[in-house]
Amino acid sequence: MELFIVLIFILGYVGITMEHTLKIDKLIPALLMMAICWATIALGIDSFTQWFDPHSSSLMDITAMGHEERAHLLEGTLLHHFGKTAEILIFLMGAMAIVEMIDHFDGFGTIKKIIKTKSKRSLLWIIAFLAFALSAIIDNLTATIVLITILRKIVPNQDDRMWYAGFIIISANAGGAWSPIGDVTTTMLWMAGKVTTGKLVMLLSLPSLVSMIVPVIIASFLPVFNGETAHNKDHEKVNKYGSFMLFLGLTLIIFVPVFKTITHLPPYIGMMLSLSIFAIVAEILSNRSYTFTQIDGATHHHGPTMKALSKIEMPSILFFLGILLTVAAMESLGLIYNFGQQVSATIPENLFITLLGISSSIIDNVPLVAASIGMFQDAPDSNVWHFIAYAAGTGGSMLIIGSAAGVVAMGMEKITFFWYMKNITLLALLGYFAGVGVFLLMA
Repeated sequence: MELFIVLIFILGYVGITMEHTLKIDKLIPALLMMAICWATIALGIDSFTQWFDPHSSSLMDITAMGHEERAHLLEGTLLHHFGKTAEILIFLMGAMAIVEMIDHFDGFGTIKKIIKTKSKRSLLWIIAFLAFALSAIIDNLTATIVLITILRKIVPNQDDRMWYAGFIIISANAGGAWSPIGDVTTTMLWMAGKVTTGKLVMLLSLPSLVSMIVPVIIASFLPVFNGETAHNKDHEKVNKYGSFMLFLGLTLIIFVPVFKTITHLPPYIGMMLSLSIFAIVAEILSNRSYTFTQIDGATHHHGPTMKALSKIEMPSILFFLGILLTVAAMESLGLIYNFGQQVSATIPENLFITLLGISSSIIDNVPLVAASIGMFQDAPDSNVWHFIAYAAGTGGSMLIIGSAAGVVAMGMEKITFFWYMKNITLLALLGYFAGVGVFLLMA
């Protein structure tokens, strides 16, 4: 049974990595392997000899348990993992909704206004730092979309934009690694209680900054960033509430870790509080006063709240659901725990995590981190968890398919896999190892 579940995971993962070749959205194999894995466990529950207890983080001997007791254990474990997964998904949906409402008021247009330079080299530095800072607040995927959209208005040449997009990917992934709300993998570690906001920022802000600065310094001497760029003339209508809604939205997102620290409640509660406050302000500014119980919703759905909720990326949410519960299935059988014990006895921990970061450029970092949470038994806020956050967050920059930021940039600017490998991969690799060195010196 265990071998069959591992095989299903491998086949499902191949389907995920080949989504562009197969022309099947990655959420489909993710959901399929999740359902098959848990169905296999349910059908073969009487044949298992061990079970990983998520509450005590230890293996249990279940050979003496009867069928009813095993079924009850399975139900409780599945409910536990579904609850933890739902916390992450609801948190992400709240953040996505706030970002969509900011965009509804053209709040990100405020960022474009502060970019005045025509120097390509200066623009590179400005864009890199904006991506680094913005991704720490609104996550690396959204920051990439926002900045490439802005780039289209100020850099008319697509070849130049491809280069800038490459460094947006590196900078956004670096910026997302040191913030509990900047990358889904870091958010997973934070919500699992493995890292705290204060120590995460303290330990990862400098290594992440170095992993961004090193490639940008090298790129500053490349011929492509010599000279000036001609800004496109922009006659778009400016929303008078744009700047206010941008700063309010970012402030409310930043408030979430503060809320968790003060109340010790799960982060999704704070995100729902921030979303509700932001939605109230958005509806007032839109001169709308709808309720969620109106029978006639024809005009109701034109409000910023409903528009934002309708634009949430449900395929991504369902993908995370499939991946996290599939990993939870393997964890429940003790497969991940046993693998972690074997790895710890074979190679040094720091080397393994460094390789994990490199692997995240090929394999999606969400399941890698999900597996790591079940693999390592270190105390909360141990350096190992922060190193995993850095490696998984920044390692994906080495290949354009290695991160959500890379994939979205690939689609928006038609960047090919081999163009990115030829021009950006080495720079990202140098930045990654520079950051690893800084982290190990600080740890």
